[in-house]
Amino acid sequence: MVAPTGSTALDQMVERLAGTSDPKRRYEYVLWLAKKLEPLPAEFRHEAFQVKGCVSQVFVVAELVDGKLHWRGDSDAAITKGLLALLIAGLEGLTPEQALRIDPAFIAATGLQASLTPSRANGFLNILRLMQSQAQALAASAEARPADF
Repeated sequence: MVAPTGSTALDQMVERLAGTSDPKRRYEYVLWLAKKLEPLPAEFRHEAFQVKGCVSQVFVVAELVDGKLHWRGDSDAAITKGLLALLIAGLEGLTPEQALRIDPAFIAATGLQASLTPSRANGFLNILRLMQSQAQALAASAEARPADF
């Protein structure tokens, strides 16, 4: 049993990956997730939404609606796009506070790190960090706005 992340969807994906001993099957699942990711509109493909420290071009955008996070993103590399899709699905619908509490230790539990290049494993962590940074910024801006009466 893998330690809970605070996201039911992320827990389910981590358990699925952790339960597979075959690295090829893990990659197939990540590539399947990549195919499910909706295309990112061109207006979001700029530096403000680009993940730093990735060899691939990766963009991720958060939106806060009724206190819940909604994500969009894309990458030019299939595996990286799948890792992004895993994080998008895992953090979708969380509150910013829940997203900030996600411990990157779950990445090791997936078993993916054993077959990822060091730069790709680092990119996976950088994607999560940018998503958490965006969640924190959205939470701060929501707190700064006066409530509607």
